Amino acid sequence: MNELKDYIRSIKDFPEEGIIFRDITSILENNESLKMAIDSMQKQIESIDFDVVAGPESRGFIFGMPIAYNLGKSFAPIRKKGKLPCETVAVEYNLEYGDKSVIEMHKTAVKPGQKVVIIDDLLATGGTTEAAVKLVEKLGGSVVGVVFLIELTDLNGREKIKDISNIYSVIKY
Repeated sequence: MNELKDYIRSIKDFPEEGIIFRDITSILENNESLKMAIDSMQKQIESIDFDVVAGPESRGFIFGMPIAYNLGKSFAPIRKKGKLPCETVAVEYNLEYGDKSVIEMHKTAVKPGQKVVIIDDLLATGGTTEAAVKLVEKLGGSVVGVVFLIELTDLNGREKIKDISNIYSVIKY
Protein backbone atom coordinates (compact mmCIF):
# COMPACT_ATOMS: atom_id res chain seq x y z
CA MET A 1 0.00 0.00 0.00
CA ASN A 2 1.29 3.47 -0.89
CA GLU A 3 1.52 6.36 1.54
CA LEU A 4 -1.17 8.98 1.02
CA LYS A 5 1.48 11.52 0.02
CA ASP A 6 2.44 9.25 -2.88
CA TYR A 7 -0.94 9.93 -4.52
CA ILE A 8 -0.52 13.71 -4.63
CA ARG A 9 0.57 15.16 -7.95
CA SER A 10 2.93 18.14 -7.76
CA ILE A 11 2.57 20.55 -10.67
CA LYS A 12 5.29 23.17 -11.11
CA ASP A 13 4.49 26.78 -12.04
CA PHE A 14 0.72 26.52 -11.49
CA PRO A 15 -1.28 28.74 -11.17
CA GLU A 16 1.70 31.03 -11.63
CA GLU A 17 5.45 30.75 -12.04
CA GLY A 18 7.31 29.69 -8.90
CA ILE A 19 4.35 27.88 -7.32
CA ILE A 20 4.24 24.11 -6.83
CA PHE A 21 0.57 23.16 -6.88
CA ARG A 22 -0.28 20.11 -4.76
CA ASP A 23 -3.05 18.48 -6.79
CA ILE A 24 -5.46 16.35 -4.74
CA THR A 25 -7.58 15.26 -7.71
CA SER A 26 -5.17 12.34 -8.07
CA ILE A 27 -6.32 11.22 -4.59
CA LEU A 28 -9.96 11.46 -5.63
CA GLU A 29 -9.36 9.36 -8.75
CA ASN A 30 -8.32 6.30 -6.75
CA ASN A 31 -10.69 4.50 -4.38
CA GLU A 32 -7.87 3.40 -2.05
CA SER A 33 -6.38 6.87 -1.64
CA LEU A 34 -9.79 8.55 -1.30
CA LYS A 35 -10.74 6.22 1.53
CA MET A 36 -7.31 6.68 3.11
CA ALA A 37 -7.65 10.49 2.97
CA ILE A 38 -11.13 10.58 4.52
CA ASP A 39 -10.24 7.99 7.19
CA SER A 40 -7.02 9.84 8.09
CA MET A 41 -8.78 13.19 8.44
CA GLN A 42 -11.68 11.70 10.40
CA LYS A 43 -9.36 9.95 12.83
CA GLN A 44 -7.93 13.33 13.89
CA ILE A 45 -11.27 14.50 15.33
CA GLU A 46 -12.92 11.36 16.67
CA SER A 47 -12.12 12.28 20.27
CA ILE A 48 -13.30 15.91 19.96
CA ASP A 49 -16.76 16.85 21.23
CA PHE A 50 -18.49 18.82 18.46
CA ASP A 51 -21.87 19.30 16.75
CA VAL A 52 -21.24 20.50 13.20
CA VAL A 53 -18.74 19.93 10.41
CA ALA A 54 -18.18 23.04 8.27
CA GLY A 55 -16.40 22.93 4.93
CA PRO A 56 -15.34 25.70 2.57
CA GLU A 57 -16.16 25.12 -1.07
CA SER A 58 -15.31 23.17 -2.93
CA ARG A 59 -12.80 20.73 -1.55
CA GLY A 60 -13.99 21.21 2.00
CA PHE A 61 -17.28 19.74 0.74
CA ILE A 62 -15.49 16.72 -0.73
CA PHE A 63 -13.85 15.75 2.55
CA GLY A 64 -16.23 17.30 5.08
CA MET A 65 -19.46 15.68 3.90
CA PRO A 66 -18.38 12.04 4.29
CA ILE A 67 -16.82 12.81 7.67
CA ALA A 68 -20.03 14.50 8.87
CA TYR A 69 -22.04 11.54 7.61
CA ASN A 70 -19.73 8.95 9.20
CA LEU A 71 -19.82 10.71 12.58
CA GLY A 72 -23.55 11.53 12.54
CA LYS A 73 -23.01 15.32 12.46
CA SER A 74 -24.65 18.05 10.41
CA PHE A 75 -22.72 19.76 7.61
CA ALA A 76 -22.51 23.53 7.10
CA PRO A 77 -21.32 24.63 3.66
CA ILE A 78 -19.17 27.74 3.43
CA ARG A 79 -19.57 29.28 -0.02
CA LYS A 80 -18.38 32.16 -2.13
CA LYS A 81 -20.56 35.27 -2.03
CA GLY A 82 -23.90 34.94 -3.79
CA LYS A 83 -24.04 31.13 -3.95
CA LEU A 84 -26.36 30.46 -0.99
CA PRO A 85 -30.11 31.01 -1.44
CA CYS A 86 -31.15 32.04 2.09
CA GLU A 87 -30.11 34.78 4.49
CA THR A 88 -26.36 34.68 5.13
CA VAL A 89 -23.52 36.12 7.18
CA ALA A 90 -20.38 37.13 5.29
CA VAL A 91 -16.67 37.77 5.90
CA GLU A 92 -14.16 39.40 3.54
CA TYR A 93 -10.61 38.04 3.46
CA ASN A 94 -7.40 38.10 1.42
CA LEU A 95 -6.60 35.32 -1.04
CA GLU A 96 -3.10 33.80 -1.32
CA TYR A 97 -2.31 35.80 -4.46
CA GLY A 98 -3.28 39.24 -3.17
CA ASP A 99 -6.94 39.52 -4.20
CA LYS A 100 -9.85 39.89 -1.82
CA SER A 101 -12.81 37.54 -1.63
CA VAL A 102 -15.97 37.04 0.44
CA ILE A 103 -17.31 33.81 1.92
CA GLU A 104 -20.73 33.23 3.43
CA MET A 105 -22.76 30.79 5.49
CA HIS A 106 -26.49 30.52 5.99
CA LYS A 107 -27.55 32.18 9.24
CA THR A 108 -29.15 28.86 10.24
CA ALA A 109 -26.04 26.72 9.60
CA VAL A 110 -24.63 27.05 13.12
CA LYS A 111 -26.73 27.68 16.23
CA PRO A 112 -25.44 29.72 19.19
CA GLY A 113 -23.34 27.53 21.46
CA GLN A 114 -22.65 24.82 18.88
CA LYS A 115 -19.13 23.46 18.56
CA VAL A 116 -17.77 23.28 15.01
CA VAL A 117 -14.95 21.44 13.27
CA ILE A 118 -13.76 22.89 9.96
CA ILE A 119 -12.55 20.44 7.31
CA ASP A 120 -10.60 21.55 4.24
CA ASP A 121 -8.06 20.19 1.81
CA LEU A 122 -5.30 22.76 2.27
CA LEU A 123 -3.79 25.13 4.78
CA ALA A 124 -1.65 27.63 2.91
CA THR A 125 -1.65 31.24 4.18
CA GLY A 126 -4.64 30.61 6.47
CA GLY A 127 -6.87 33.37 5.10
CA THR A 128 -9.82 31.18 4.14
CA THR A 129 -9.74 29.29 7.42
CA GLU A 130 -9.44 32.49 9.45
CA ALA A 131 -12.51 33.84 7.62
CA ALA A 132 -14.39 30.57 8.19
CA VAL A 133 -13.68 30.80 11.94
CA LYS A 134 -15.04 34.36 11.96
CA LEU A 135 -18.23 33.19 10.20
CA VAL A 136 -18.83 30.50 12.81
CA GLU A 137 -18.23 33.00 15.61
CA LYS A 138 -20.62 35.53 14.02
CA LEU A 139 -23.31 32.87 14.31
CA GLY A 140 -22.53 32.26 17.99
CA GLY A 141 -20.66 28.99 17.50
CA SER A 142 -17.10 28.11 18.44
CA VAL A 143 -14.51 26.32 16.36
CA VAL A 144 -13.05 23.46 18.39
CA GLY A 145 -10.99 21.87 15.65
CA VAL A 146 -9.65 22.24 12.13
CA VAL A 147 -8.42 19.42 9.90
CA PHE A 148 -6.54 19.76 6.62
CA LEU A 149 -5.44 17.07 4.22
CA ILE A 150 -2.33 19.13 3.31
CA GLU A 151 -0.44 21.91 5.05
CA LEU A 152 2.17 24.07 3.32
CA THR A 153 4.23 24.82 6.42
CA ASP A 154 6.47 27.50 4.84
CA LEU A 155 3.43 29.77 4.39
CA ASN A 156 2.74 29.91 8.17
CA GLY A 157 -1.04 29.57 7.88
CA ARG A 158 -1.29 28.28 11.45
CA GLU A 159 -0.43 31.76 12.71
CA LYS A 160 -3.85 33.06 11.61
CA ILE A 161 -5.71 30.30 13.47
CA LYS A 162 -3.34 29.70 16.40
CA ASP A 163 -6.12 30.21 18.97
CA ILE A 164 -7.89 27.03 17.81
CA SER A 165 -7.02 24.24 20.25
CA ASN A 166 -7.05 21.34 17.77
CA ILE A 167 -5.33 21.91 14.40
CA TYR A 168 -4.39 18.82 12.40
CA SER A 169 -2.79 18.23 9.02
CA VAL A 170 -2.51 14.77 7.56
CA ILE A 171 0.32 15.69 5.14
CA LYS A 172 2.87 18.49 5.50
CA TYR A 173 5.06 20.03 2.83
